[in-house]
Amino acid sequence: MARIAVCSFNPSPSLSSPVSDPSRRLRAAPLPLSFKIPTNRVRGRRPLVAVVARFGGGGNWRGPSRRRPIDGRAAADPDYDPALDLDRVKSSSVRLLDEQQNMLGVVSIDEAIQMADDADLILAILSIDADPPVLRLFESSDYKKHKYEQQKKKKVQQKRSAANRMDIKELKMGYNIDSHDYSVRLKAAQKFLKDGDKVKIIVNLKGRENEFRNIAIKLIQRFQSDIGELATEETKNFSQRNIFMVLVPNKVVLQKTQEQPKKKEKPVTEVSASV
Repeated sequence: MARIAVCSFNPSPSLSSPVSDPSRRLRAAPLPLSFKIPTNRVRGRRPLVAVVARFGGGGNWRGPSRRRPIDGRAAADPDYDPALDLDRVKSSSVRLLDEQQNMLGVVSIDEAIQMADDADLILAILSIDADPPVLRLFESSDYKKHKYEQQKKKKVQQKRSAANRMDIKELKMGYNIDSHDYSVRLKAAQKFLKDGDKVKIIVNLKGRENEFRNIAIKLIQRFQSDIGELATEETKNFSQRNIFMVLVPNKVVLQKTQEQPKKKEKPVTEVSASV
């Protein structure tokens, strides 16, 4: 916000001239003003103008808040659409498509904007990384359908990436673990691997337990052997106190277990009863 200050200066009688001459009165120094106009423009919105007044060398004005992002468009406007932000196009020429997705050729960005304004159409970015960038003209209703389809494809891709992402499940054991606890961890590891997750087996050696390093290594190797073909070794570390091994699910074996052969149903023989 702008700060407005009114300053007046009345000289003392000792400093004033004996002849009252209005032209010789002292005048206050003009108030310095600085105007800041941001260069970032967003389509469909007016540029913001900030008026800043500094005076007297005091005050605690520190400028705009630094919490706001440098771009700030998506944060300030929840309806911000990057496909309609033509300021993102740094190239002077673009490849333009019409409403029916027919190729119009390579034209200048100014010519594409003028064509959209003349026909009252929406000019949207299809591919910003192409050389030159690809833009298309849309009717208002067609652009809404296009935007809905793009959002739908994005959700499908996010679901696929989440499905392909593996989680790492950690199982910790002592070098002297008993048989019951060992079997519990073995069943848990088999379940995690069948669900498509990685399993990290850890044996912690504390203090003097480092003397039993060979026993801990043999324990992990035994665990891997009991898992069998259900998993393959990804990484391992037997040099430090925390001995561990990471097992990855074997996709080929998992597919075979999931595709279980169906039992053949016995043919039903019809029996006729005579009365």
